[in-house]
Amino acid sequence: MRILTALAALACAAAPLAAQSKPAAKPATPKTAAAKKAAAAHDSMHAAIKVTHDSMHAGMKGMQHDDHDMAVAGGGTLPGGWAGRTDGAATALANVKFAPMGAGLHLTLGPATILWRDSDAMNGHFHTLAKFTQTKAPMHPEGYGLFVGGKALNGEGQKYIYFLVRGDGVYLIKKRDGANTSVVQNWTASPAVNKADAAGKATNLLEVSTATAGKLVFKVNGQEVYSMDVNAGDVNGAIGIRANHNLDLHIDDFGVHKIS
Repeated sequence: MRILTALAALACAAAPLAAQSKPAAKPATPKTAAAKKAAAAHDSMHAAIKVTHDSMHAGMKGMQHDDHDMAVAGGGTLPGGWAGRTDGAATALANVKFAPMGAGLHLTLGPATILWRDSDAMNGHFHTLAKFTQTKAPMHPEGYGLFVGGKALNGEGQKYIYFLVRGDGVYLIKKRDGANTSVVQNWTASPAVNKADAAGKATNLLEVSTATAGKLVFKVNGQEVYSMDVNAGDVNGAIGIRANHNLDLHIDDFGVHKIS
């Protein structure tokens, strides 16, 4: 009994010593508190920046989509003898306004569009030209110009070769085959292409011809910028105008001439 009493006393004495041997938590110093506060503020700022970035990105995507679907008041009618189709469908011309103005024609878009007259179709050597004036800046640079070799333009199997310039001083040549396009010459800077001024205005004369046998020649403002080898079957067909989204263009001197 005396032994048990002695052991109990020793245990009671050891308990306070064990409690004293465990180090007490250090109180937060002003320095560590400030560091934690700064870290929390950084995380909060980072989260806010991410939200703002995501919001801006979504807004820009929405702007681009709206830009490609711009409505055009008074659209849907074409001058006598003209036909047209948008990239989306042969009959979706509600947001395409194309009308005589002065001695020329005025085109306001809407969707990317081609316009042509059956009377301008060519077999054999030809020369076509038109003077385009971009009257105001689109939301971002868009191309305008001529197409040749048009076939089945009202159907799913449409084919043509097109030649465009843009307000930032570049030109492009592509082929369309149904819903697909292939690049002949990608957007290329050329001193021949007049750039748009501060108001977005630019005038460029475009020409396409087969004056040289076996060659399709492309000119801007009288200067040859490109030529390509072609077979007669590639270029026989409709000739007309192509313009991309949301452009406002005045077109003078459009013509198609047979070369003997």
